[in-house]
Amino acid sequence: MKKYILLSFALILTATSCTEKFDKMNVDPNNPTKISAQYLLPYALERSIDRYWGGRTRFERLNLDGAMLWMQYLTRNIYSNEGDNYGISPAMQNNNWQGFYNDGLVNFQRIITETGPEGTSPNANYEGVALVMRSWLFSVMTDMWGAIPYNDALKGTAAVANYSPAYDSQEKVYEGLLNDLKIANEKLNPAGPAILGDIVHGGNIMRWKRFANSLRLRLANRQAAKKSAESRAIMREILSDPAKYPIITANADNTVLRSTSVLPSNNEWHQVLIQESRTDWNISSTLADKMNSLNDTRITVYATPVGGRYVGHPNGLPDAIATTFLATSSGVGTAFTRIDAPSVLMTASEVNLILAEAVLDGDITVGTAKGYFEAGITASFEQYGLTVPAAYFATVGAVTREKVLEQKWLALYGVGIEAWTEYRRTGFPVLPPKDPRAVFENDGVLPTRLPYPGSEYSLNKASLDKGIALNGGADNMKTKLWWSE
Repeated sequence: MKKYILLSFALILTATSCTEKFDKMNVDPNNPTKISAQYLLPYALERSIDRYWGGRTRFERLNLDGAMLWMQYLTRNIYSNEGDNYGISPAMQNNNWQGFYNDGLVNFQRIITETGPEGTSPNANYEGVALVMRSWLFSVMTDMWGAIPYNDALKGTAAVANYSPAYDSQEKVYEGLLNDLKIANEKLNPAGPAILGDIVHGGNIMRWKRFANSLRLRLANRQAAKKSAESRAIMREILSDPAKYPIITANADNTVLRSTSVLPSNNEWHQVLIQESRTDWNISSTLADKMNSLNDTRITVYATPVGGRYVGHPNGLPDAIATTFLATSSGVGTAFTRIDAPSVLMTASEVNLILAEAVLDGDITVGTAKGYFEAGITASFEQYGLTVPAAYFATVGAVTREKVLEQKWLALYGVGIEAWTEYRRTGFPVLPPKDPRAVFENDGVLPTRLPYPGSEYSLNKASLDKGIALNGGADNMKTKLWWSE
């Protein structure tokens, strides 16, 4: 399904025509110059989610060569300098910054402009979906870099173009996103006009509403330590009216991009690990040791057994040592490497664990921490067709904030970028001491953010300098972001 849509989009992009004085004569009806939302939407969805989830280009794989290693889900058995030892190539920040803006945000903004009340093809559901995705992608970017161009961004084709957008602080970006997600929920109407090209929810507008409100919960919870009154009000507003503010409560409503078995719409991890025969990654001993200690059967999905056991090795080992573990450490589970495995944005498990934390923090009074905690764990197991082992909750122990965040880490396997953000926010899960044989860059500090791309230094230096100042530290991977506790 996605293949023909992307092919059509590519053909449309190549179409040009000169119409200065001979517009009526020179317009080719088979090569339209305006691209409708039904073609923009699948292109923007796939390009932005693929880049976030995996990325098949070496030195650009934010998830596989960044967050999944830093959060010690995975480790490398070769090329440890590609992420596992906290070192990254400039291509990581340069091409992802450009890709997120150009392939994702610009096209979501085009849909908003085209389908908004003053647009050429008004359709509130297209507008709402694009607004949700624009908010999600901006949230990903600000959580990676901190201050980013936000209010002045995406104006390169405006009537009054802005090619040197100012940076907004992360606090201001969050303020805008929380407001936009509320507006998106209001615009999205299951009884409204249909949309085409929705390769995430198949045109199911209710599921988009659930994602909008769940994402709003995520962001409110994330900033709660800095803006407690505002965050508390947002979370309580959402939970006070489930009919008006539906959230993700079941795995059937999870927000995922469902891959196909056809290029370029197959699972990015399959492309790298199977199609390209890359065996560089094993399971980290941090993940394996924790799950084995809990008798957590999700490891049978997350990893492949070696001699009937699930084992890993430490992160950051030099290649000469790491390569000795290639055949003795578990690999990535087939549920994540199969050709049509989905790319995950948000699940019922995450939402329930957010609510469990919110109860413990006193931010909401609906439900109990234990109820949300167990519902979140149960949803995570069921997401993979598993049943929670009979003694699991007793083994995990009493519900504490640390336990909630540790379980969120376990449930977010695969969604490494989100887990990395939660770790930077809270310091949980507590990671083990570094192996004495490991060699790390970045002064041994687990990366706290990505540096800004070189293009901003050459094309937008004055604004960039102010953005760096807004972050309150140097443009490196050790400066903490605004929501850090």
